[in-house]
Amino acid sequence: MSILVTRPSPAADELVARLRRRGQDAWALPLIEFTPGRQLEILPERLQSLPPGSLVFILSQQVIRFIRAHVTQVNLTWPATLDYYAIGRSTALAFHTLTSQHVSWPQEQEISEALIRLPALQQLTGRQALILRGNGGRELLAATLRERGAQVECLECYQRGAKALHGAEEGRRWRDRGVDTLVVTSGEMLQQLYALFPDIDRDEWLLHCRLLVVSERLATLARKLGWAHVCVAGGADNDALLCALHP
Repeated sequence: MSILVTRPSPAADELVARLRRRGQDAWALPLIEFTPGRQLEILPERLQSLPPGSLVFILSQQVIRFIRAHVTQVNLTWPATLDYYAIGRSTALAFHTLTSQHVSWPQEQEISEALIRLPALQQLTGRQALILRGNGGRELLAATLRERGAQVECLECYQRGAKALHGAEEGRRWRDRGVDTLVVTSGEMLQQLYALFPDIDRDEWLLHCRLLVVSERLATLARKLGWAHVCVAGGADNDALLCALHP
């Protein structure tokens, strides 16, 4: 098994290193890269203006990464009077390490569908919610919170953008290395991966690879695009991906 990990750095590099330590062939091909969000500057003000009992959602570790870089430049405090939620265990632990605040997360999967099933989020009339995320994120969480009565604001803490890659060169590189397993952790990256390569590489190689994704939603999308061998990991963190890639 030769594995190509398409998730962003540094998570991709960490997963590849762990795979190689146990003797597997693995390489990283990050498809997107991140830059600071346009609304980081107003985060301290927004946090301080939230009334007690308001909800704060942290939707990825990239949020924490850019907040951590920004916090050294501003006086940022996380009020203990707010209720904090993370998209999954890894993000929750990173947030707790940064802030020392209690944070809740879904035990099932690191996806919005699992987050909105938490019992505490079913009735939100009169509550305020602040969603910390990247640009162009899914609207499911915000829309659901509004339907349940919350007043919602989304704050862009980072921006994601596609990396410039030459599809024909990448196709030759990974076919020559015998890559037969792909790791993809978002729908955006799945679409990019599909569109990156010329038709001949897609038809003769890409769609014949085993594809590891992190949700049933992505598995459904992958099958629609033409992948036949699709597996779903138990989570989006590297521990769950490593377990799913056990030879």
